[in-house]
Amino acid sequence: MFDVVIAGCGPTGAMLAAELRLHDVRVLVLEREIEPASFVRIVGLHIRSLELMAMRGLLERLLPHGRQRPAGGFFAAIAHPPPEGLDSAHAYLLGMQHSVLVRLLSERAIEVGAEVRRGSAVVGLEQDSEGVTVDLSDGERVRASFLVGCDGGRSTVRKLLGVGFPGEPARTETLMGEMEVGAPPEEIAAKMAEVGRSTKQFWLKPLGEGIHQVVVPAAGVSEDREEPPTLGDFQQQLRAFAGTDFGVHSPRWMSRFGDATRLAETYRVGRVLLAGDAAHIHPPTGGQGLNLGIQDAFNLGWKLAAQVRGWAPGALLDTYEAERRPVAEDVLDNTRAQMELQSSEPGPQAVRRLLTELMGFNDVNRHLIGKITAIDIRYDFGEGPDLLGRRLPDVDVGGGRLYDLLHGGRGLLLDRTGHLVVGGWSDRVDYLGDRTVGLEAPCILLRPDGHVAWVGDGQQDLDQHLARWFGLSPGD
Repeated sequence: MFDVVIAGCGPTGAMLAAELRLHDVRVLVLEREIEPASFVRIVGLHIRSLELMAMRGLLERLLPHGRQRPAGGFFAAIAHPPPEGLDSAHAYLLGMQHSVLVRLLSERAIEVGAEVRRGSAVVGLEQDSEGVTVDLSDGERVRASFLVGCDGGRSTVRKLLGVGFPGEPARTETLMGEMEVGAPPEEIAAKMAEVGRSTKQFWLKPLGEGIHQVVVPAAGVSEDREEPPTLGDFQQQLRAFAGTDFGVHSPRWMSRFGDATRLAETYRVGRVLLAGDAAHIHPPTGGQGLNLGIQDAFNLGWKLAAQVRGWAPGALLDTYEAERRPVAEDVLDNTRAQMELQSSEPGPQAVRRLLTELMGFNDVNRHLIGKITAIDIRYDFGEGPDLLGRRLPDVDVGGGRLYDLLHGGRGLLLDRTGHLVVGGWSDRVDYLGDRTVGLEAPCILLRPDGHVAWVGDGQQDLDQHLARWFGLSPGD
């Protein structure tokens, strides 16, 4: 008997497992693949994901394995420097190998006590009022209080639930890979400039050590979208668009992606939930998919743990979908817009030129980067100050940093008055009284995911919000 079974040990599943284990939840993670992926694929962690990693003390573990780059030029690949006013101690993109990120997050989950089984997958499920019975691919059955599908865009869990996945099918397809290139840099730059005037889904970007990221339209390469691309496909398409294949060879990985955009009709059916790509898919432009899934895990983890541990307020678990589904809707919309801006048609190109001009205004650039990096998310917690529902940057507190106080995945009361207490909620909420904290409010209550749950200075009002997010205190 487990408290939670997680299908899929990618970044979302591994992160969710680690979050649950902070609250002593018994977790089993099932991963279909026996061995981690052998190919190399570079992914990017945006500002908000980096902040969340810092909140759990994981960022220092990741940094040596990644490469930092400025937090600019993400929206539709329109080249603009980072905007001014990014209020974060981690205002950069961290690029790293996907397989390394998965390994590090999986190691974290195992370190804190999660069980990970490779070569095992969900093939059936039945749920009742007490829990979920999960059928595994090896014939075993396991029982859990909850099941979470983090098993990707073709999620078996979502299909077994019968949850609809409406949206738009792929209209265009693109080849993407990393490989060595024989052509000299000046030839690559000249062809990039030439082809780029009419085709935005085309580039060869140096990654170091002779390796380039290669992106080229894939229309007509294969009728079977499930068929993996070959080096020959890349050479064919490069010649078709640039008149040369640039001497590409020795690929590290190759993939094909489309611009399909879909969102699950619901994130929860009874005791079964969806997170990450199982709940939403969209084109990779802007690099938001991985980050969206990790942030799903941070939002869900403490809420599901509260439900398992028995102290969750009645509607707490429902706030997962209420908060995260609108965020996914916004990401789907901005990726739709970005894909239109990468069209070679005259109309979209005219809009692209106009937006490029507008991004010269810092407020416009800052707004778009805020969307891509998720630092401008504001959950709807009702009426209140603008800070309510937003994330709090990693400010100086008590001689240290705020995020260092959130490693345990608990709530936190920051009290500048010295007059408030967390009382009976001290087993779920930490307290810091510090009159010097640089906050624009007398007191702030933070949820475990770093979002502001309350702003004020009255004990009675605080108690009501503690009960709203952390349940009744043990003495009640």
